[in-house]
Amino acid sequence: MSPSRAGAVLLAARPKTLTAALVPVLVGTALAAALGAAIRWDLALAALAGAGAIQIGTNLYNDLLDHERGADTHARLGPVRVTQAGLLAPSQVRLAAAASFLVAVACGIPLVLAGGWPILTLGLLSLLFGYAYTGGPFPLAYHGLGELFVLIFFGFGAVGGTFWLHAGRLAPEVAVAAIQIGCLACALLTINNLRDVEEDARSRKHTLVVRLGPRFGRAESVAFTCGPFAIGLAWAVGDRVLAALLPLLALPLALGALRIVLREAPGPRYNAALARAAALQLGFGLLLSLGLVL
Repeated sequence: MSPSRAGAVLLAARPKTLTAALVPVLVGTALAAALGAAIRWDLALAALAGAGAIQIGTNLYNDLLDHERGADTHARLGPVRVTQAGLLAPSQVRLAAAASFLVAVACGIPLVLAGGWPILTLGLLSLLFGYAYTGGPFPLAYHGLGELFVLIFFGFGAVGGTFWLHAGRLAPEVAVAAIQIGCLACALLTINNLRDVEEDARSRKHTLVVRLGPRFGRAESVAFTCGPFAIGLAWAVGDRVLAALLPLLALPLALGALRIVLREAPGPRYNAALARAAALQLGFGLLLSLGLVL
Protein backbone atom coordinates (compact mmCIF):
# COMPACT_ATOMS: atom_id res chain seq x y z
CA MET A 1 0.00 0.00 0.00
CA SER A 2 1.18 3.50 -0.79
CA PRO A 3 1.87 5.67 2.25
CA SER A 4 -0.40 8.58 3.00
CA ARG A 5 0.41 11.97 1.55
CA ALA A 6 1.85 13.12 4.89
CA GLY A 7 3.86 9.92 5.14
CA ALA A 8 5.23 10.48 1.65
CA VAL A 9 6.30 14.02 2.55
CA LEU A 10 7.99 12.66 5.66
CA LEU A 11 9.78 10.08 3.52
CA ALA A 12 10.98 12.79 1.12
CA ALA A 13 12.15 14.93 4.05
CA ARG A 14 14.65 12.15 4.93
CA PRO A 15 14.54 12.58 8.72
CA LYS A 16 17.57 10.34 9.18
CA THR A 17 19.73 13.02 7.52
CA LEU A 18 18.67 15.77 9.91
CA THR A 19 21.64 15.11 12.19
CA ALA A 20 23.65 17.15 9.67
CA ALA A 21 21.53 20.23 10.48
CA LEU A 22 20.90 19.71 14.19
CA VAL A 23 24.34 18.66 15.45
CA PRO A 24 26.11 21.91 14.41
CA VAL A 25 23.56 23.97 16.37
CA LEU A 26 24.09 21.77 19.41
CA VAL A 27 27.88 22.05 19.20
CA GLY A 28 27.82 25.80 18.56
CA THR A 29 25.62 26.30 21.63
CA ALA A 30 27.85 24.10 23.80
CA LEU A 31 30.97 25.93 22.64
CA ALA A 32 29.42 29.30 23.42
CA ALA A 33 28.55 28.08 26.92
CA ALA A 34 32.07 26.72 27.37
CA LEU A 35 33.55 30.12 26.51
CA GLY A 36 31.34 31.93 29.00
CA ALA A 37 28.51 33.23 26.85
CA ALA A 38 25.02 33.52 28.29
CA ILE A 39 22.91 30.95 26.45
CA ARG A 40 19.53 32.04 25.15
CA TRP A 41 17.53 28.84 24.86
CA ASP A 42 14.78 30.51 22.82
CA LEU A 43 17.36 31.33 20.15
CA ALA A 44 18.87 27.85 20.36
CA LEU A 45 15.47 26.26 19.74
CA ALA A 46 14.70 28.67 16.89
CA ALA A 47 18.08 27.87 15.32
CA LEU A 48 17.41 24.13 15.62
CA ALA A 49 14.00 24.50 13.99
CA GLY A 50 15.30 26.80 11.26
CA ALA A 51 18.27 24.58 10.41
CA GLY A 52 16.03 21.53 10.27
CA ALA A 53 13.52 23.33 8.04
CA ILE A 54 16.24 24.43 5.60
CA GLN A 55 17.56 20.88 5.34
CA ILE A 56 14.08 19.43 4.86
CA GLY A 57 13.39 21.97 2.12
CA THR A 58 16.71 21.12 0.48
CA ASN A 59 15.92 17.40 0.66
CA LEU A 60 12.49 17.93 -0.90
CA TYR A 61 13.87 19.99 -3.76
CA ASN A 62 16.59 17.37 -4.20
CA ASP A 63 13.92 14.67 -4.52
CA LEU A 64 12.02 16.74 -7.09
CA LEU A 65 14.91 18.09 -9.16
CA ASP A 66 16.86 14.83 -9.31
CA HIS A 67 13.72 13.27 -10.80
CA GLU A 68 13.29 16.08 -13.31
CA ARG A 69 16.95 15.81 -14.35
CA GLY A 70 16.73 12.02 -14.70
CA ALA A 71 19.15 11.27 -11.87
CA ASP A 72 16.63 9.06 -10.05
CA THR A 73 15.49 5.89 -11.83
CA HIS A 74 13.93 2.54 -10.95
CA ALA A 75 17.50 1.23 -10.50
CA ARG A 76 18.12 3.50 -7.52
CA LEU A 77 19.98 1.78 -4.65
CA GLY A 78 19.07 4.21 -1.90
CA PRO A 79 15.79 4.91 -0.11
CA VAL A 80 12.67 5.53 -2.18
CA ARG A 81 12.39 8.94 -3.82
CA VAL A 82 8.75 9.94 -3.71
CA THR A 83 8.65 11.95 -6.96
CA GLN A 84 10.29 9.22 -9.02
CA ALA A 85 8.13 6.55 -7.40
CA GLY A 86 4.95 8.51 -8.09
CA LEU A 87 3.97 8.76 -4.41
CA LEU A 88 3.59 12.53 -4.78
CA ALA A 89 3.09 14.77 -7.79
CA PRO A 90 5.94 17.16 -8.60
CA SER A 91 3.69 20.11 -7.74
CA GLN A 92 3.05 18.65 -4.28
CA VAL A 93 6.76 18.16 -3.59
CA ARG A 94 7.53 21.70 -4.79
CA LEU A 95 4.81 23.10 -2.52
CA ALA A 96 6.10 21.15 0.48
CA ALA A 97 9.65 22.37 -0.18
CA ALA A 98 8.52 25.99 -0.44
CA ALA A 99 6.52 25.62 2.78
CA SER A 100 9.58 24.25 4.55
CA PHE A 101 11.67 27.22 3.45
CA LEU A 102 8.91 29.57 4.66
CA VAL A 103 9.06 27.88 8.07
CA ALA A 104 12.81 28.49 8.05
CA VAL A 105 12.21 32.18 7.31
CA ALA A 106 9.74 32.43 10.21
CA CYS A 107 12.25 30.76 12.55
CA GLY A 108 14.93 33.13 11.31
CA ILE A 109 13.13 36.36 12.27
CA PRO A 110 14.04 36.25 15.98
CA LEU A 111 17.55 35.09 15.05
CA VAL A 112 18.08 38.11 12.79
CA LEU A 113 16.69 40.46 15.44
CA ALA A 114 19.19 39.04 17.94
CA GLY A 115 22.21 38.50 15.68
CA GLY A 116 21.92 41.33 13.18
CA TRP A 117 23.18 41.45 9.61
CA PRO A 118 25.64 38.50 9.90
CA ILE A 119 22.74 36.16 10.72
CA LEU A 120 20.57 37.73 8.01
CA THR A 121 23.32 37.18 5.44
CA LEU A 122 23.90 33.61 6.58
CA GLY A 123 20.19 32.83 6.49
CA LEU A 124 19.67 34.23 3.00
CA LEU A 125 22.71 32.38 1.66
CA SER A 126 21.52 29.16 3.30
CA LEU A 127 18.14 29.45 1.59
CA LEU A 128 19.71 30.33 -1.76
CA PHE A 129 22.24 27.52 -1.76
CA GLY A 130 19.73 25.07 -0.29
CA TYR A 131 17.86 25.46 -3.57
CA ALA A 132 21.00 25.79 -5.72
CA TYR A 133 22.32 22.46 -4.40
CA THR A 134 20.35 20.66 -7.11
CA GLY A 135 18.41 23.52 -8.71
CA GLY A 136 19.09 26.51 -10.90
CA PRO A 137 21.36 26.85 -13.94
CA PHE A 138 24.45 25.55 -12.11
CA PRO A 139 23.40 22.88 -9.56
CA LEU A 140 26.26 22.41 -7.13
CA ALA A 141 25.73 18.68 -6.62
CA TYR A 142 25.98 18.08 -10.37
CA HIS A 143 29.36 19.83 -10.66
CA GLY A 144 31.34 18.20 -7.86
CA LEU A 145 30.80 21.03 -5.39
CA GLY A 146 28.63 19.17 -2.89
CA GLU A 147 31.39 18.61 -0.34
CA LEU A 148 32.42 22.28 -0.42
CA PHE A 149 28.81 23.37 0.10
CA VAL A 150 28.34 20.96 3.01
CA LEU A 151 31.59 21.95 4.73
CA ILE A 152 30.80 25.65 4.47
CA PHE A 153 27.16 25.59 5.51
CA PHE A 154 26.91 22.57 7.82
CA GLY A 155 30.28 23.34 9.39
CA PHE A 156 31.37 26.95 9.44
CA GLY A 157 27.96 28.48 8.81
CA ALA A 158 25.89 26.47 11.27
CA VAL A 159 28.44 26.18 14.09
CA GLY A 160 29.73 29.73 13.66
CA GLY A 161 26.26 31.23 13.25
CA THR A 162 24.98 29.53 16.40
CA PHE A 163 28.02 30.65 18.37
CA TRP A 164 27.54 34.23 17.14
CA LEU A 165 23.90 34.23 18.28
CA HIS A 166 24.92 33.57 21.88
CA ALA A 167 28.30 35.29 22.08
CA GLY A 168 27.95 38.15 19.60
CA ARG A 169 31.43 37.41 18.28
CA LEU A 170 33.58 34.61 16.84
CA ALA A 171 36.51 32.80 18.43
CA PRO A 172 39.36 30.60 17.09
CA GLU A 173 37.76 27.55 18.72
CA VAL A 174 34.80 27.92 16.34
CA ALA A 175 37.01 26.88 13.41
CA VAL A 176 38.06 23.66 15.15
CA ALA A 177 34.49 22.61 15.96
CA ALA A 178 33.22 23.70 12.53
CA ILE A 179 35.78 21.59 10.67
CA GLN A 180 35.04 18.55 12.84
CA ILE A 181 31.28 18.72 12.37
CA GLY A 182 31.51 19.75 8.71
CA CYS A 183 33.74 16.77 7.94
CA LEU A 184 31.23 14.37 9.47
CA ALA A 185 28.48 15.83 7.27
CA CYS A 186 30.77 15.43 4.25
CA ALA A 187 31.31 11.79 5.22
CA LEU A 188 27.57 11.21 4.84
CA LEU A 189 27.58 12.85 1.41
CA THR A 190 30.62 10.93 0.20
CA ILE A 191 29.24 7.52 1.19
CA ASN A 192 25.96 8.45 -0.50
CA ASN A 193 27.82 9.43 -3.68
CA LEU A 194 29.86 6.22 -3.60
CA ARG A 195 26.69 4.14 -3.39
CA ASP A 196 25.16 6.01 -6.35
CA VAL A 197 28.30 6.37 -8.48
CA GLU A 198 27.08 4.29 -11.43
CA GLU A 199 23.62 5.84 -11.58
CA ASP A 200 25.08 9.35 -11.16
CA ALA A 201 27.51 8.74 -14.02
CA ARG A 202 24.69 7.61 -16.31
CA SER A 203 22.63 10.69 -15.48
CA ARG A 204 25.61 13.06 -15.84
CA LYS A 205 25.60 14.02 -12.18
CA HIS A 206 29.32 14.76 -11.93
CA THR A 207 30.01 14.35 -8.23
CA LEU A 208 33.63 14.16 -7.11
CA VAL A 209 33.31 10.37 -6.91
CA VAL A 210 32.09 10.26 -10.51
CA ARG A 211 34.85 12.62 -11.66
CA LEU A 212 37.74 10.98 -9.77
CA GLY A 213 36.54 7.42 -9.25
CA PRO A 214 35.54 5.12 -6.38
CA ARG A 215 39.11 4.80 -5.12
CA PHE A 216 39.18 8.54 -4.52
CA GLY A 217 35.73 8.32 -2.94
CA ARG A 218 36.93 5.71 -0.45
CA ALA A 219 39.95 7.82 0.45
CA GLU A 220 37.66 10.81 0.85
CA SER A 221 35.38 8.79 3.14
CA VAL A 222 38.32 7.79 5.34
CA ALA A 223 39.54 11.39 5.57
CA PHE A 224 36.13 12.85 6.43
CA THR A 225 35.28 10.07 8.89
CA CYS A 226 38.59 9.90 10.76
CA GLY A 227 39.68 13.52 10.36
CA PRO A 228 37.45 14.89 13.15
CA PHE A 229 39.11 12.59 15.69
CA ALA A 230 42.60 13.79 14.67
CA ILE A 231 41.52 17.44 14.58
CA GLY A 232 40.19 16.97 18.10
CA LEU A 233 43.76 16.92 19.39
CA ALA A 234 43.60 20.72 19.09
CA TRP A 235 41.23 20.74 22.08
CA ALA A 236 43.83 18.99 24.23
CA VAL A 237 46.44 21.58 23.21
CA GLY A 238 43.98 24.25 24.30
CA ASP A 239 43.56 22.57 27.67
CA ARG A 240 40.11 21.15 26.88
CA VAL A 241 41.09 17.52 27.26
CA LEU A 242 37.58 16.13 27.65
CA ALA A 243 36.55 17.68 24.33
CA ALA A 244 39.39 15.73 22.75
CA LEU A 245 38.83 12.44 24.59
CA LEU A 246 35.07 11.96 24.90
CA PRO A 247 34.39 11.88 21.13
CA LEU A 248 36.76 8.90 20.88
CA LEU A 249 33.92 6.84 22.33
CA ALA A 250 32.22 7.21 18.93
CA LEU A 251 35.18 5.66 17.08
CA PRO A 252 33.53 2.20 16.75
CA LEU A 253 30.75 3.81 14.71
CA ALA A 254 33.35 5.31 12.38
CA LEU A 255 35.11 1.98 11.96
CA GLY A 256 31.81 0.22 11.33
CA ALA A 257 30.93 2.58 8.49
CA LEU A 258 34.40 2.40 6.96
CA ARG A 259 34.50 -1.39 7.17
CA ILE A 260 31.62 -1.52 4.69
CA VAL A 261 32.99 1.22 2.44
CA LEU A 262 36.48 -0.27 2.20
CA ARG A 263 35.55 -3.93 1.90
CA GLU A 264 32.49 -3.94 -0.33
CA ALA A 265 31.66 -2.68 -3.80
CA PRO A 266 29.22 0.23 -4.00
CA GLY A 267 25.70 -1.10 -3.59
CA PRO A 268 22.72 -1.41 -1.26
CA ARG A 269 24.95 -2.36 1.68
CA TYR A 270 26.16 1.21 1.69
CA ASN A 271 22.80 2.16 3.19
CA ALA A 272 23.99 0.47 6.40
CA ALA A 273 27.22 2.48 6.19
CA LEU A 274 25.17 5.67 5.86
CA ALA A 275 23.12 4.77 8.93
CA ARG A 276 26.32 4.28 10.93
CA ALA A 277 27.78 7.55 9.61
CA ALA A 278 24.63 9.40 10.72
CA ALA A 279 24.84 7.75 14.14
CA LEU A 280 28.51 8.73 14.24
CA GLN A 281 27.72 12.36 13.60
CA LEU A 282 25.06 12.41 16.29
CA GLY A 283 27.18 10.54 18.84
CA PHE A 284 30.29 12.57 18.10
CA GLY A 285 28.37 15.83 18.36
CA LEU A 286 26.79 14.91 21.68
CA LEU A 287 30.10 13.77 23.14
CA LEU A 288 31.96 16.84 21.88
CA SER A 289 29.27 19.10 23.32
CA LEU A 290 29.48 17.33 26.66
CA GLY A 291 33.27 17.54 26.67
CA LEU A 292 33.19 21.26 25.90
CA VAL A 293 30.68 22.06 28.64
CA LEU A 294 32.47 19.91 31.23
